[in-house]
Amino acid sequence: MSRSLLQGIGSGSSVKIIRTERVAGGDINQAYRLMLSDGTSVFMKSNTIENASFFTTEAAGLNAIVHTNAIGTPQILGSGVDYGRGCSFLLLEFITAKKRIANYWETFAQELACMHQAETTDFVTEGRYGFIHDNYIGAKNQKNAVQNNWCSFFRDCRLKPQFESAAAYFDKKDRDNIDTLLERLDEILIEPEHPSLLHGDLWSGNVITGNDGKAWLIDPAVYVGHAEADIAMTELFGGFPPVFYAAYREASPMYPDYEHRRDLYNLYHLLNHLNLFGPAYLSSVKRVVEKYSKPAV
Repeated sequence: MSRSLLQGIGSGSSVKIIRTERVAGGDINQAYRLMLSDGTSVFMKSNTIENASFFTTEAAGLNAIVHTNAIGTPQILGSGVDYGRGCSFLLLEFITAKKRIANYWETFAQELACMHQAETTDFVTEGRYGFIHDNYIGAKNQKNAVQNNWCSFFRDCRLKPQFESAAAYFDKKDRDNIDTLLERLDEILIEPEHPSLLHGDLWSGNVITGNDGKAWLIDPAVYVGHAEADIAMTELFGGFPPVFYAAYREASPMYPDYEHRRDLYNLYHLLNHLNLFGPAYLSSVKRVVEKYSKPAV
């Protein structure tokens, strides 16, 4: 084990890796369980040296969530570049499967609402929306330039970059609909009373049961935005149980007509999937674009 990895684990040079197991995970990074000679285990994600920024931004996102003191995440043990192994890495607390607490989903909703209600000035020192740096949504760059207007931020930092990346998929009719949608955003989106720190990629695969039996957040794509964008994402791929939404609304009531805006928020994620995974998502993108380009909406 190289010196940089030992320093990341923080256990001293006397500790050695006695066993390494591949862990099933996402498509972007390789994941391992490192079993150490002191009887502990560490979770390691690795990628190429060139992709080290994946882990610096992920660590910053996890630290931002921790800063809200609202909801659990795995403890960050270290990150860096291991030139001996030719990889970048992120070391996290290893999560041992635990039985869920009673009222698991209700507690998760309440803690997520607390995160959404936390102060955000440490994450955007100027303006209301964005983040201290760009990060990633999956493997794609996520722009977080700070802005004062939610509609402008969502248009310029969320939809426009994705539409530009997907330009080859669209014909003239599509482009006209896209232009109309972007022009109409200020008729559809609303400003929140207060901005919220968002997980940014909040689907069921990024919620795990932590060592305390409660829901923990992983793989964030954080930024400061409108809380309903996070809730919309939870509904894109199957959704959470109804008790989650009831508890969230009780802790933090939704703005009127949220359901009218939900598909527009999720258009960002559909576009990202189109750009990452190909045309299987094109019909869904076109359906949402057409929906919001019509004046009746």
